[in-house]
Amino acid sequence: MLSVLVAADAAACSPAEEPVVDAPASVKVAVEPAAVHSLRGAFEAGGVVTARTSADIASRIVVPVVAVHVAAGDRVRAGQPLVVLDGRDLEARRARANSSVTALERAAVGVFADRDAAESAAVLARATHGRIAALHERRSATTQELDEAAAAVRSAEARVTAADARLSELAAAIESARAAAAEAEVAAGFAAISAPFDGVITERLVDPGNLAAVGVPLLRIDDTRAFRVEVRVDESRASGIAPGDSVEVLLGTAGAEEASAAALEGRVGEIARTVDATSHTFLVKIDVPTRPGLRSGLFARARFAAGAREALMIPVAAIVPQGQLSTLFVVTPEGRARMRVVRTGARAGTRIEIVAGLVAGGPVVTAPPPGLRDGDPVDATTAGQAGAR
Repeated sequence: MLSVLVAADAAACSPAEEPVVDAPASVKVAVEPAAVHSLRGAFEAGGVVTARTSADIASRIVVPVVAVHVAAGDRVRAGQPLVVLDGRDLEARRARANSSVTALERAAVGVFADRDAAESAAVLARATHGRIAALHERRSATTQELDEAAAAVRSAEARVTAADARLSELAAAIESARAAAAEAEVAAGFAAISAPFDGVITERLVDPGNLAAVGVPLLRIDDTRAFRVEVRVDESRASGIAPGDSVEVLLGTAGAEEASAAALEGRVGEIARTVDATSHTFLVKIDVPTRPGLRSGLFARARFAAGAREALMIPVAAIVPQGQLSTLFVVTPEGRARMRVVRTGARAGTRIEIVAGLVAGGPVVTAPPPGLRDGDPVDATTAGQAGAR
């Protein structure tokens, strides 16, 4: 018992051991010095996507609508029937015109027969006049008989001339009637409205029973094989845009990264020669390639190139969003990571401009690990060396 108490007392009186605290391990990061690069300037203008070829389908006559064979969103082929109008009056006019042509052609047959008869009579009158003239020379026919034969020749020839005139008149009448029949044939076709080209019906504006009016759209159709973006640009930019220029087109209202991924390379196809007096802008039409989902009415932004300038650039991956702020990590000479709040500018590919919060030459962590915090010790390696390992 005594030995046990002595051992316990000795243990209680011995000094306690200090806990050993391990130093935090350094985080391996890749760094790259912030450098000044030549950045090509750009400016944007908003607009809408439109079909390069679009048409409003309207009636050329005032008649009731009998049937509409399509709806909005339907794809149609050139020549496909779209709308049927009440064309009974037009059909009656065409039948009447064709009947007039037939009647005149039959009348012409009778006049041809009369002309042949007149020609035959003229031949006989000339022969008779020749015989009587010969007899008159031999004093076997009287002068009266010779005069009567000459008068018969003139009368027969006059009938031939009259028949020729009647034939010319009928020929002109037949040509006029045929032209009227052709016009009636064309007018009869107004009752059936067909698609002028391959495309998509974008809007249906009429139903059966409505009265179609001249020039009032019944349907709208877009040719989906080619699109363009129409934007309005400030007049001060007029000297920097020319037909054929390459333009980056961003579709929709997505964020910068999503928009860049969905960007199209367009070319300036047309520039308006007049400037809007109210907004002091001019219209620019940009031809863009066709892609799935592209349709008229979509919002688009056109990014035009401008003059080059010097800008401080770093990799986009170095930016760490903190709510509404943009931050990044730099490495101090003591080997610690320090967070900096920066203001970003234009983006060019995989790099982004730093407008404020950073100076050139500072080592920036190119891809901060998720757990990296301000003040953490780091083992920095230049990005090029890290890639060589």
